[in-house]
Amino acid sequence: MQKLLLPFGALLLSNSVLAHGPTPQKAKESVTIQAPVAKVWEAVKNFDDIGQWHPDLKAAEGDGKNASGGTRKLTFQNGESVVEELDYYSEPEHEYSYRLKAENVKAFPTSSHTVDLKVAPGDGADSSVVTVKSRFYRGDTGNTPPENLSDEAAVRAMTQFIKDGLSGLKAKLEK
Repeated sequence: MQKLLLPFGALLLSNSVLAHGPTPQKAKESVTIQAPVAKVWEAVKNFDDIGQWHPDLKAAEGDGKNASGGTRKLTFQNGESVVEELDYYSEPEHEYSYRLKAENVKAFPTSSHTVDLKVAPGDGADSSVVTVKSRFYRGDTGNTPPENLSDEAAVRAMTQFIKDGLSGLKAKLEK
């Protein structure tokens, strides 16, 4: 009997060793906008104003604080919301970083995320490049997440959210 239990125990141990939690995922997108840095920064600098140019959002509201600790609530088209908080804000460098403060996987399939947004000069005087990059974890941090909360779902959702936002910003500023 002991000879049978030893291989079975080793099999169970090897499966638990192979099981692992989530690994950090990343997404990064950029867009060139035919507008000077000052005009682009004016459109994105207010942390609460993302709802004015991001088509995936029904609403965005916040505390108006463009500094570390400022918060905003994003309501998606499906009516679900998340709360995000500023970690870093630099007017002179035209950039800020924020993180997910209150998750809601019905709104967005990540359990945590950080995002950096930067506006930089483009190739010409009236050209800017906006870069958004994110680091995040899937919505279900267990060992066997459902498909809609997997790494792949999180990468798809974050990449699409960034692309949609950059497209919305470009459309708003280039009309």
